[in-house]
Amino acid sequence: MAFSPPFESWLMPGPSGLHCVPGDFFIDPSGPVPRAVITHGHSDHARAGHGAVLATADTLAIMRLRLGALGQAQALGYGEALKVKDVTVTLVPAGHILGSAQVVIDYNGQRAVISGDYKRHADPTCEPFELVPCDLFVTEATFGLPVYRHEPDMAEVQKLLASLRDFPERTHQIGVYGLGKCQRLIKLIRQAGYERPIWLHGALRAMSDYYVSRGIDLGEVPNAMEAPGKLAGEIVLSPPSALGDRWSRRFADPLAGFASGWMRIRGRVRQRGVELPLIISDHCDWPELIRTVTETGAREVWVTHGREEALVHELGKRQITARALRLVGREDDAE
Repeated sequence: MAFSPPFESWLMPGPSGLHCVPGDFFIDPSGPVPRAVITHGHSDHARAGHGAVLATADTLAIMRLRLGALGQAQALGYGEALKVKDVTVTLVPAGHILGSAQVVIDYNGQRAVISGDYKRHADPTCEPFELVPCDLFVTEATFGLPVYRHEPDMAEVQKLLASLRDFPERTHQIGVYGLGKCQRLIKLIRQAGYERPIWLHGALRAMSDYYVSRGIDLGEVPNAMEAPGKLAGEIVLSPPSALGDRWSRRFADPLAGFASGWMRIRGRVRQRGVELPLIISDHCDWPELIRTVTETGAREVWVTHGREEALVHELGKRQITARALRLVGREDDAE
């Protein structure tokens, strides 16, 4: 049997993130590096200042919209293998947002999959998650506690539509993350049969326009600032930070909602003053995390980005070797 070196000998966690030594690149580094592979465009994974960037074409486009010029950039299509020095890199869909990818690294007979952020729920705005059998699986744990169990998406959307019927005199202002969650919620609302305009905060415009340019039909999504009245009985989407601030005062007795996996926790609902919590997440919940790790068949699992210890403990109970990476800057509180 051929000798397989420990994963830590060629895939090393460090201050800048995960470093693939034989390929000499970092995956989602926390600061500028000479060569970076980026899983998706959210700001806790995609940062400016790298010498060279490898990602999907959509992720590169999103990074340019958010960060400006990238310098040397190379797009890699899903399923396309690229030789990088002594390793082979392949990007496969992560199901998180448009362009999101898992990084598959083959080296010396071993396969490591760095999943980035991912979800298993169906999402009409991005490619679905693709399970890749591997020896090492690096998983997020944003919702890595047993309490986190996401509700069916359409049931949460129906809560919003029911509230519109019950309170037609109030503007329904829903806080959403600007990249991914905004566009997914719009599509879910459309799938539920809602055809009226869905009004947008200006901060959500650029990403929504990009999604439309990629063939994702969002219907009529005008700017809320251009509305002729106070939008009573209408849906307005905004960044979570705009809930209850001066911007929202232009609306008719605004009813604050928030679409996030964090809305499972009552304390967070109260803390943000949310009247209509919508448990809609772009990450896996606890059962999905366990299911995914198990289905990869990985003999070793590294856990990052969130509730690491609980997931490590649970995997240990299942005789799966797991460790917490404790990488810096890896929790997206606004998801």
